[in-house]
Amino acid sequence: MAGLNKVVGSYDEALAGLTNDMTVMVGGFGLCGIPEGLINQMVKLGVSGLTAISNNAGVDDFGLGLLLQHKQISTMIASYVGENATFERQMLSGELNVILTPQGTLAEKIRAGGAGIPAFFTATGYGTPVADGKETREINGRHYVLEDALTADFALIRAWKADTMGNLVFRKTAANFNPMMATAGKITVVEVEEIVEPGELDPDHIHTPGIYVDRVIKGAFEKRIEQRTVKQA
Repeated sequence: MAGLNKVVGSYDEALAGLTNDMTVMVGGFGLCGIPEGLINQMVKLGVSGLTAISNNAGVDDFGLGLLLQHKQISTMIASYVGENATFERQMLSGELNVILTPQGTLAEKIRAGGAGIPAFFTATGYGTPVADGKETREINGRHYVLEDALTADFALIRAWKADTMGNLVFRKTAANFNPMMATAGKITVVEVEEIVEPGELDPDHIHTPGIYVDRVIKGAFEKRIEQRTVKQA
């Protein structure tokens, strides 16, 4: 069973093979469930011309915002700009190619890519600029837009626990886009909080089977909060 050990000891090993102009999926929603260390390693590597697929880019000085600051992303496929001023500025100036996609459609495009489904019809976006240049069809009296699936050279995701064989457990809302992205990357790299031995995870509670995972690394997370809201005393 030793040959099934997916654990790597360094971020260099975790991102071996990542080069310029690749397509990278990055899990998370804002700053929740993002693979912080893997993103930082991409900054250090200096890879550029990336197409990044992520729900949004979080904030300016953390997570994907760092890649935008260093102008390493050329195309961003996301559902919204969020609170990242750098993202907004680069999009409005034309410096960054942005493909805004309805959130549910983005999720399904990733899920379809992981399932080997090349495209699907959805009613979302029909009659809006989202449908421009895309095939449409009327089915049972309702109009639909054909959306292509998404896959990536690398899927960089975050999980709570993994065993050494790559079986994953996500924690609450930190799951978000991570499970579907794990299935849609040619190489899936997972940054986790805890690594255990095979058999220690309850098989009924595994969210992503290790067959989808290529590399696992134990990270140390800052877990920054995007919008801190507290109740007044």
